Order: sequence, then C-alpha cells, then structure tokens
Amino acid sequence: MKNDGFPTREERWALWQEAFGDSEEELSLFEGHAFSPARFAYRREDGTLAAALYFFDCTCRGKRIAYFYAIATAKAYRGRGLCRALMAQVHTRLAAAGYAGALLVPAEESLFAFYEKLGYRTVCALDERTVRAADAPAPLCELTAEEYAARRRVRLPEGGVVQEGENLSYLATHARFFAGEDFIFVTREEEDGVTVLEFLGNAARAGEALRALGYEAGTIRTAGKEKPFAMYFPLSGAPDPEYFAFAFD
Repeated sequence: MKNDGFPTREERWALWQEAFGDSEEELSLFEGHAFSPARFAYRREDGTLAAALYFFDCTCRGKRIAYFYAIATAKAYRGRGLCRALMAQVHTRLAAAGYAGALLVPAEESLFAFYEKLGYRTVCALDERTVRAADAPAPLCELTAEEYAARRRVRLPEGGVVQEGENLSYLATHARFFAGEDFIFVTREEEDGVTVLEFLGNAARAGEALRALGYEAGTIRTAGKEKPFAMYFPLSGAPDPEYFAFAFD
C-alpha cells in the first residue's frame, strides 16, 4: 500500500542522513530541542519521502519570518524540481499565516545562484576574521540561553533577526553564551579551534574574551558587509532583514 501519511522519524532521519551525514546523536538533539510538525514540510513521490524542509520561527522589526533549515531532496529524486515545488508550497502557506518572508543560509557558495533562481536575494552579510588572544583577559560571565536572549535584544543591530525560543534552545546544545562589560558573544568548538558565531558590542575586546576562555586565537563573526551570509524571500512589503547570525550548519 502506498504511504501518503506524515513521515515517521525513521523516514525523516534517513533522508537527513543521506543529505547531510549527521549522526543519530545530532539528530536526537534536533528532535528534542527544535523539531515541530508545524514547522516541517515534505513531499512524497510514489509513497517515498522525496523532499523535506524544516523551519524556525524568528522575527524582524516585529514581523514574523521563517528561517528554512535542512532543505533536502533524496538522491533518487533530484533534478525533478521537487525542492522548488516544496519551497513554493511553504511560501504560500507562510504568506497565508502572515509571515513577512523566509530566510535561509546557503550551505555552499554555489547555492547562492541556485536560490537566486527561486526568487531569493542576499540581504545579510557578516565580517569574519581571525583574532589572536590578548595578553590580559576580560571579566566574563556565562549565560543561559534565556539570559543571552534578553541581553541580545538590547544589542541587536537595526534590522537584526531575533532568534529565540527553539532557536537558542537548539543552539545551546552545541554552543555557549557569554557576556562581558560591554559585549556579548556565542562560542562553538570546532575541530581546529573555536568560532565565535556572534560578537555584539565592543568588538575591540574580542581578544580579551578569547584569553579569558583560554584560547590563543579564534574565528570571530560580527555584523558587517564582507561575507554574504543569508538570503531572503519577501512575502510582504516589510523591509528586508539586515543582520542574521545563527545558521545551524
């Protein structure tokens, strides 16, 4: 019998792992902290789960926007326009629900051109640089996701995307939140060191922050114009987002 029902966890995980290669442990973290059937869309072909995407709820200038994540098409069904059709379907659904737009972060540079063909435009960029640790550390305190969210609202640049709730709950599974006297930041351990996913406030003190955490150097991301980062599909006449930080790549 052909399966037309909502995808099981096993089906969803199989497609995800084929597309991205993540471990079951990583998928369990997503399932426990971020998955909701209401923020999931899919297409079946001949009863098989052929394409899927997930999204997070965010806001910008008080308007709801969706951050698309883990967009995937099964290898056996690629080249048939399923991704395009699925995204168009979700755009229609979001517009009816009052969302101002949909945002995504291409996993590879080549995908910017692909998403441009679907109507997306690059709207958010970052500056990314390597920073050496300073000689002296800055006083720091570690924050919970909720504490970071409260401080972030104060420091977020104009046109910045507010990512809270399940966004920060999921981010907290693989990152840590900190604050200094005149800055806040988020760190993620990498195989080759540490990446500061966001540094808001006095960026001149990034080296002091790294020293306080015991790092000799780190990759620091700040608001800027150097590196194209996020793309946006407008669903209303609201202004485009200007700053987006947390891509769950």
